[in-house]
Amino acid sequence: MAKTLYVTSTQNFSGKSAFCIGLLRHFQAQGLKIGYMKPFSATARVVDGYLVDEDTVFLRNTFGIQDPLNMMSPVIFSSQLLQDALKQRENPQPAVLKTFETLCTSKDVMVVEGGANLREGWIFNLSPCQVAPLFDSRVLIVTPFDSELQCVDDLITARVRFGDRLLGAVINRVPRHQLSWVNELVRPFFEAEGLPVLAVLPKEKTLLSISVRDLVNGLAGEVLCARDRQEELVENLLVGAMSVDNALKYFRRKPNKAIITGGDRPDIQLAALETSTKCIILTGNIRPNPLILGKAEDAGVPIILTQHDTMTAVEIIEGFFGKTRFHQTQKIQRFEALMQEHMDFERLNRLMQ
Repeated sequence: MAKTLYVTSTQNFSGKSAFCIGLLRHFQAQGLKIGYMKPFSATARVVDGYLVDEDTVFLRNTFGIQDPLNMMSPVIFSSQLLQDALKQRENPQPAVLKTFETLCTSKDVMVVEGGANLREGWIFNLSPCQVAPLFDSRVLIVTPFDSELQCVDDLITARVRFGDRLLGAVINRVPRHQLSWVNELVRPFFEAEGLPVLAVLPKEKTLLSISVRDLVNGLAGEVLCARDRQEELVENLLVGAMSVDNALKYFRRKPNKAIITGGDRPDIQLAALETSTKCIILTGNIRPNPLILGKAEDAGVPIILTQHDTMTAVEIIEGFFGKTRFHQTQKIQRFEALMQEHMDFERLNRLMQ
C-alpha cells in the first residue's frame, strides 16, 4: 500500500493546491511512483457534458498520471448531489474508500488533496476530518497568514480536530515584516506542542497575481488584439481617469499592471502602452481607435473590451487577486522555488516513515 499524505487547509485560497504540486514534484524527483486524488470537489466545470475538477485535470496532465479522472476526483458537488445527501439517499464513503484503495495499489506515495477548509464536504461525509481517518492518512495542514491571531487559532483548531494524525503544518503567505515573529514565536510554540512546522513561506506578489485570461473570463470580455499574450500575469490594477501628464507619472510607479479606462480615452491608452502594462481594459463597450489597436498588437499588450462600467470592473477584478487557480507556469515555478528554499523535505520524509 502506498504511503499517503492528506493535504488540507484551514481556509479557502490558502495555496493548498500549489503545495500539492510541489509535493508531487518532490516525490517524483525521488524516483517514486506518485498518485493524486481529490475525493471531494466543491468547484467544478462542465467539459464535454461532464463535471470535472479543474485542479485534478491540471495535475493529471502536468505529471502524466494515467489514472481515470473519475477515480482521481470521484465526488463532485452538484445541486442534485446535495439534494440526495439532504434526503440521506446514499453515503459515498464506501465507494470513495474502494476507489482510493484501487489507486494506491500501483503507487509508492499518494498525495490526497482535502477540502478548502475544515468544514467542506461534511454533508457528504467527506470533510477533511472524516476522510483522513477513512484513508488512515497522515495530515499536512496549510494555513495562510491573514493575521497573527487567526494563524495561531487556525493551527490550534487543526491540532484539536486531527490529533496525532496531524503530521505537520505549513504557514503560507507570511508578510516579510512578520517572518521573524512567526519563526521566533509561533513556530517554537507549536513545535513544543508536538506540531512540526515544516515550512514558513513568505508572501510574494507574483503568487497573488492573476492572468490576463482570468480577467477576460471574469469580465466576460472580448480580446481585441495580442490574443497570444493571455497567460501574462497581472500584479497591479490601476484606473486611468486623469490627465495624460498625471497618467504617465502614475502608470510608471507600478509594473506588471492592468489599466482600466474608457474606450473614449485614446490619450490614456497610449500612455499605458508607454509603460510596463500587461493589458488594457476598456469599459463601457466602447471600441478603441484602430491606431491604438495596432500599437497594442505590436507591443504585445492585449486590449480587453467589456460592457461593465469602470466601478463594476474594478470590483470584479479586486475579488480575483490571490483567489485564482494555480495553473500558470510562472507561478508554479516560483512556488516550487520557495518550497525548495523553505520546506524541510528531509524532516517530512522522516515523519512519513
